Amino acid sequence: MQTADNKELTLAWKFIEQTDTNIFLTGKAGTGKTTFLRKLKELSPKRMVVVAPTGVAAINAEGVTIHSLFQLPFSPYIPGTTFHEEKSKHRFSKEKKHILQSIDLLVIDEISMVRADLLDAIDSVMRRYRDRHQAFGGVQLLMIGDLQQLSPVIKEEEESLLKQHYDTLYFFGSKALREKGFITIELQNVYRQTNQEFIRILNAIRQGNISDSLLAKLNERYLPNFKTQNRDGYIRLTTHNHSATHYNNEQLNALDRISYSYRAEVTGNFPENSYPAEETFTLKQGAQVMFIKNDDTAERRFYNGKIAHIHSLSNSSITVICDSDGKKFDIEPMTWNNTRYTLNPETKEITEEIEGTFKQYPLRLAWAITIHKSQGLTFEKAVIDVASSFAHGQVYVALSRCKTLQGIVLANPILPHAIINDTSIDRFLKTKQEQTERAEQEFCKLQTDYFKRLLNELFNFNNIQYGLLSSTRILDEHFYRLYPELLQQYKTCIEAIDTDIISIAKKFQNQYLHLIMDRKECADSPILQERIHKAAGYFSGSLSNLLENLLNCSTIETDNKQLRQRWNNTLQTLQEDYTFKKEILLHYSITDFSITDYLRYKAQLMLKLEELPTQKNKDNSKTRKKNKVAAASLIPSDIKNPLLFQALKEWRKKKSIEINLPAYTILQQKALIYMSNSQPTTLKELIEVPYFGQRSANKYGDDILSIIREFQNR
Repeated sequence: MQTADNKELTLAWKFIEQTDTNIFLTGKAGTGKTTFLRKLKELSPKRMVVVAPTGVAAINAEGVTIHSLFQLPFSPYIPGTTFHEEKSKHRFSKEKKHILQSIDLLVIDEISMVRADLLDAIDSVMRRYRDRHQAFGGVQLLMIGDLQQLSPVIKEEEESLLKQHYDTLYFFGSKALREKGFITIELQNVYRQTNQEFIRILNAIRQGNISDSLLAKLNERYLPNFKTQNRDGYIRLTTHNHSATHYNNEQLNALDRISYSYRAEVTGNFPENSYPAEETFTLKQGAQVMFIKNDDTAERRFYNGKIAHIHSLSNSSITVICDSDGKKFDIEPMTWNNTRYTLNPETKEITEEIEGTFKQYPLRLAWAITIHKSQGLTFEKAVIDVASSFAHGQVYVALSRCKTLQGIVLANPILPHAIINDTSIDRFLKTKQEQTERAEQEFCKLQTDYFKRLLNELFNFNNIQYGLLSSTRILDEHFYRLYPELLQQYKTCIEAIDTDIISIAKKFQNQYLHLIMDRKECADSPILQERIHKAAGYFSGSLSNLLENLLNCSTIETDNKQLRQRWNNTLQTLQEDYTFKKEILLHYSITDFSITDYLRYKAQLMLKLEELPTQKNKDNSKTRKKNKVAAASLIPSDIKNPLLFQALKEWRKKKSIEINLPAYTILQQKALIYMSNSQPTTLKELIEVPYFGQRSANKYGDDILSIIREFQNR
């Protein structure tokens, strides 16, 4: 990313690319936070998802809302409670689970409007689908916003409830965020304003300590007899929505012209509360309007916030003339997309899929607009009415929309009490100011820590060990009589994993940690890379020797559906963990290990697991039906005659269909196993088979003995 002229943006980029440290990227209005986010999405090596607290903010950030991605209710979240899928509006799809499991970076735009309990709700969901022992499941957060601008919305009854659990409801009060910690990087370069006196006024208001002299200088812009002429291009910023609407309607009605109405085209899923423009709006020739989207053509005729007037219009066309440069041109309807994150089945990349579209002229009546809706916009001229300011940051947001002090006209003098600042934000910012200075000093250590954590992850075999222990426990509790040999194989494998994998991995960890110590560029060490190649090759080969054959002959036969499902799920998880670990180790036996490569390859490999057939699919595949010998090879060695066992199973299935009874009522799986192993040839021997008996022998004895004799005569 080209950020050479801005050391804070360069630092932010380095922290995002080379560490897993949570970052609060802040800065005054006009310091380039939105531009940085766009570049980050385009160039970052990390897999990311962008979310925002409101629908409009999400559309502007080209992301999705927090509540839609994490499927959260709009009620307050109480720390310590858990969201269950059955209580969610929709169950999490496999695709969404994989997205949450595979992302490296969660970007939260307009963080100033995010409440602490909402961050903790995100933490609860992320722990469920990632690492439950780490805040936010171990994913890195990039939080973008300015606390001196718009604050979280909270109802009185919600505040009284949440105050019992939080000392502040701003995002930095989140318990999960305090557990993980974060660094603050404050952008210093202001690109919107250039006049130093105006910048000093804005800074003083932002900090809540404006001097009498600066306030007097600002109030020189109060012009009591000022009347905006129709083509002056001034926009009025108000604190309340009804004031802006009333003023716009009043000005529109005053125009003695024919009115034309324009209705948006909405397709697919596009929630009404996320509409970026009015669904239907009325214009007249001479109306003052504001562009609410950037021109995406090569001409770049307008930008979000630019003021113009309607030159001419009809039912199907609108021509505008811009106040700042006098350019006249036809304006066409533009499209906003409501996106959702999906997985590309071919590239395995997280992509943005369009769920719905909103097509409308990118215009809004602009004699007046609320301060809330002006956030992120830039104006040449504005009449600012903040006499009824009621919230933290409103005066600062309004004034900072303007490029120059000369472009501002105050509807009323700004009195000190209108400049509202939250003392909890002041305290927080004072404690965090020094972090920006310390961040660069800490970068090398944090980069090395991240490199070590990813390397530890590569050579961590806990999931495989846990999967083997879980499988062995099921065998020992439920199948120790039927599958004693398989049980012993699992126990032997556990011992071998401990001696040949776990203990050696711990010794190797000590070696590479020693090599990494005091090295600033870990990935550039040829000695370290050589050790990683050799170790990855050794562990990949050892895992294959220990697990490949064992997992291929672990199909358990039982009539107990719940037990069979439990076993298949446990075995499938173990198979996936083994496949993932084997493949990623093979990759690094020949490829140099780096942070960027590891993140990309790991994410691709995780998503490929979705394409592997489940145990159920294996059992029902056409290949298995066509090749009985191959199917029999999947049966544990405790079944001595797998082909006979399969023949008895097929007979039982046909008989079940014939008499319309469940298969287990005809003959239990346990009896089938004993029969295939002992191969009784007489009715007396058959009656002695466990779980069979005289009654079953009378019904099915001749059929079973016939199958056994046919098998013996092959």
